[in-house]
Amino acid sequence: MTDAQKIVTRFAPSPTGFLHIGGARTALFNWAFARHHGGMFLLRIEDTDRARSTQEAIDAILDGMAWLGLEADGEVFYQHANAPRHVEIVEQLLAAGKAYKCFCTLNEVEAMREKARAEGKPPRYDGTWRDRNPSDASAGAPFVVRFKAPQSGETKIDDAVQGQVTTANEQFDDLILLRSDGTPTYMLSVVVDDHDMGVTHIIRGDDHLTNAARQAQIYDALDWDIPQFAHIPLIHGADGAKLSKRHGALGVEAYRDMGYVPEAMRNYLARLGWSHGDDEVFTTAQLIEWFGLEAIGKSPARFDTEKLDNVNAQHLNMADDAALVAETIALNGALANFEAQLTAAMPLLKDRATRLPDLAADAAFLAAKRPITVDDKLQKHLNEENLAHLAALAQKLENLGDWSRDAIESLIKAYMEANELKMGKLLPVFRAALVGSSQSPGIFDVLALLDKTEALARLNDQITG
Repeated sequence: MTDAQKIVTRFAPSPTGFLHIGGARTALFNWAFARHHGGMFLLRIEDTDRARSTQEAIDAILDGMAWLGLEADGEVFYQHANAPRHVEIVEQLLAAGKAYKCFCTLNEVEAMREKARAEGKPPRYDGTWRDRNPSDASAGAPFVVRFKAPQSGETKIDDAVQGQVTTANEQFDDLILLRSDGTPTYMLSVVVDDHDMGVTHIIRGDDHLTNAARQAQIYDALDWDIPQFAHIPLIHGADGAKLSKRHGALGVEAYRDMGYVPEAMRNYLARLGWSHGDDEVFTTAQLIEWFGLEAIGKSPARFDTEKLDNVNAQHLNMADDAALVAETIALNGALANFEAQLTAAMPLLKDRATRLPDLAADAAFLAAKRPITVDDKLQKHLNEENLAHLAALAQKLENLGDWSRDAIESLIKAYMEANELKMGKLLPVFRAALVGSSQSPGIFDVLALLDKTEALARLNDQITG
């Protein structure tokens, strides 16, 4: 690749399930690298396995990408649509003597593998048809097309993350390029599509590292430039074991539904295997500015829901209030009638929240209907003595001209001091009468945010019983 050549990356998921965390991080790294260099980020759906590919999975991938804000440049590529081109390349390799037709039956190939296992060797195809004339086969016999892999020497991959990876060519058998039904295999299709799409950098999980050497051999056979490989370590759970559903290996849509925001997910996923000094929380603009392959580590990253919650909480705190008001109303439609109060409350709400549902839960008191239902934890505070104090305070609050948080706090604290009461004595009584539960901002804020008439009415509902 020349210095002047535009960088092109791609994300190429198979549509056989949801967009999981590992795939989302791979997409993010490709997207961030392309954006950092002013290049292109492409999306290719690798749907050559038509039996397992589903529209539902394709939609889940596209929806997950859209929610994460990882917009691709240009239209989405669908690999199956390029099958005629893949077959054309196989014909080209056949004509050049770099591929051959293999007429072995499945039983014959399996017998070769069993023989190799018995000899303590890797199970593999033994090259029976590598140098035979196709005319030796019966007329009309089914065949596959195999790649004529180099049998000696080494294949070296200069990986941007793993360094130089060298593999002895004698380890490779002749892989299948075209199945007996005429459909191309993944290994061939990937090479052809990446070349035709102009991909310069292949950033993917290191579970594909063993494929890289084989793909490099195909590039060489076609006299094509090999893209820069960058194989990133996989994600493990917090306990160091391979990531599974019990660790949080869910679809991206599950994290959206749990109330994480895309800015936080981008931030957290970027930190899974990549770092910029000690920076833990950063904006997407900073990610694009800082991102580079040289800062990707070689060790597996660990997915930690507690850290994700922490990052999400900080991004909620940085988020635009108006956007969070809209998100909160979407979660609790009843709050639409209290948008002004919700907007005033948002700086308090987002300072307390970890995920979006926390905002709706903390703001629910605004739309609560009278008489307030009091939970069992707070019911015990509504005793005769406390209600007498509440009645006295309600009278003072009714005469308060300045219905502001500071004025309300001063009045209540002065009453408590005059009556030698501690904060823990009466604040639960106010919370029971005004909210009904412990889920809300501080009680002085609750009083100030509620309309004065509504606040006094809720107090009197409990006082008069």
